[in-house]
Amino acid sequence: MSVAHPGAVTATRPGTGSWDWLESLRLGLLAALVLGLALSISLSQITLVALAAWLLLARAMGRPVTLRAPLLGPIAAFAAASVLAALASGHRVESLVACKGLLDLLALFVIASALPDAATARRFATWLILALALSAIAGIVQVVACPGPDAIAHGPTLAEKFLRKCTRARGFYSIYMTLAGILALAMTAALPRLARLERDGWWLAPAWLLSGVGLALTYVRGAWLGFVAGALAVLIGLGRRGLFAAAALLLIGTATVALLPGVGARVRTIGSSTDDTTRDRLAMIEAGRRLVLRHPVLGIGPGQVKRIYPSVATAEAMRHSTSHLHNTPLQITVERGLVGLATWLWIFVAGLVRGTVVMRRLPAHDRAIALGVLAAIVTFLVGGLFEYNFGDTEVLLVMLALMALPFALAPATAAPA
Repeated sequence: MSVAHPGAVTATRPGTGSWDWLESLRLGLLAALVLGLALSISLSQITLVALAAWLLLARAMGRPVTLRAPLLGPIAAFAAASVLAALASGHRVESLVACKGLLDLLALFVIASALPDAATARRFATWLILALALSAIAGIVQVVACPGPDAIAHGPTLAEKFLRKCTRARGFYSIYMTLAGILALAMTAALPRLARLERDGWWLAPAWLLSGVGLALTYVRGAWLGFVAGALAVLIGLGRRGLFAAAALLLIGTATVALLPGVGARVRTIGSSTDDTTRDRLAMIEAGRRLVLRHPVLGIGPGQVKRIYPSVATAEAMRHSTSHLHNTPLQITVERGLVGLATWLWIFVAGLVRGTVVMRRLPAHDRAIALGVLAAIVTFLVGGLFEYNFGDTEVLLVMLALMALPFALAPATAAPA
């Protein structure tokens, strides 16, 4: 009989006759999910549905499956706040349809339940870092092979499609901001394992360095700042060992700025009032502030920014049409009000608190993985101050996959209620 933490559901294992093919199917689906997170949002979503079906099938066959629902309380509260905001909106049906993104949050439950033990969770964490490095390599190739801003390919061949919008690395995603957000999370999550010089470091080190080059070539400054914040969290968590990691990061960062074209210039424009992007983001913040003052409690409703923004955009705004405000907490508050913001913050604060409790009970190897996850949450939150990454499904699914790891690493009896 499996032993589970409060809230988990387990089944007795009556035999092993069908278990081999079920286990092979589970591993195959987890591998497909990792590939989907790196290559295709459609593959990710299809695989998550298949994993959910696998869990139901295994339970129906009486197999020892532990169903985990970490952070169920805050996620349910955020979902309720979102639906309430939609019902209070002037366009209820449209807002309710926009709430379909809440289904992405179920990925946390599915992945946490699909990782049966610490060994599988470790394997999944390594697979994920290596797979995301493939996207970084693709982004590097795009920038190196790019015919230039005046000769961007638009043809029907795969090569021409791959080189579309190639002046900034985007990998297999539709836009460079998605690749930047994902690579920042992956690099932060892998950093504690590299700093501990573990035996799988020789796999992770080149993947981490290539991911760093890919992240630099996206030229997304918000993701850079998010990674710096997450790296600082890692260094604090590592204690004295963090001093050596800090020195290595400083050397790598200096070399990146010096050697990669355009990176130094982008770094120097961070926060500059003369930068067009900065001015446009400030105009969005001002428009968002006005909307929050008008609708402080429940907001204007999910999906309504694109409808209302033209009427509140300031004269300084470079564009008068947008679906999001390039700031996750502001976007959440505008759409769902202060109630929605409070429940959204609850998800990640609870993730940090409960993840810390779990991490302290893990062996050293697994503790490094958990520390990377906690730091990745910091990266996600700081990066979200410059981009609506919570609304970017690819980035959100990677974040949820990482957040599931500590709950799968922990012994069932050690997980917090």
